Amino acid sequence: MGSSIVKALNQVSLRISEGEYVSFMGPSGSGKTTLMNIIGCLDLPTNGTYFLNGKSIFNIEADEMAAIRNNEIGFIFQSFNLLPRSSALENVALPLVYAGISKEDRLERAYQSLEKVGLGNRVDHKPSELSGGQQQRVAIARALVNNPSLLLADEPTGALDTKTSYEIMSLFEELHLKGHSIVMVTHEEEIAAYAKRVVRMRDGYIEKDTFHDAE
Repeated sequence: MGSSIVKALNQVSLRISEGEYVSFMGPSGSGKTTLMNIIGCLDLPTNGTYFLNGKSIFNIEADEMAAIRNNEIGFIFQSFNLLPRSSALENVALPLVYAGISKEDRLERAYQSLEKVGLGNRVDHKPSELSGGQQQRVAIARALVNNPSLLLADEPTGALDTKTSYEIMSLFEELHLKGHSIVMVTHEEEIAAYAKRVVRMRDGYIEKDTFHDAE
């Protein structure tokens, strides 16, 4: 910024184990979104190292980064990011198109993924025909369809009312109990409390890293 250097992340070091459920918290500008973007292979660190499933994610080609994102990571966004003219089934099947899966297999796997989130009876509905909570469930089903190593959720309840937020977090809890690794960014204490580990950030540093048993 001008003549000053701002380090979005500074001397950050942490290990997330398979099957963990972690929440990143911190004020705007604390570095939590940058950290999530690096974990999700959306950004590369300017220095330091990042390993995903034992593989170094540093100075690799864009095509390889894209393949890792598609095969290893499921993304869940605050704004759902669904295609408005496509059905729930088609939205969930989309990542499988890029993976080169046949249409018949795509639709079968997408249906199974929607079943997992309780929307097996809404497969033909377009986003405008679904509630906010149902749209987020479609987004979660889409994130799960490739059987990723890691689920990344960026403010997953930010666009939802309180009751629906709790329903979505109950679904996250079910996914975690089934063995899914989850990393979530949130600014809400009540939502962060669902995770088993809370990493609090400030000014690019990890301020506190706490393990606990969520209620």
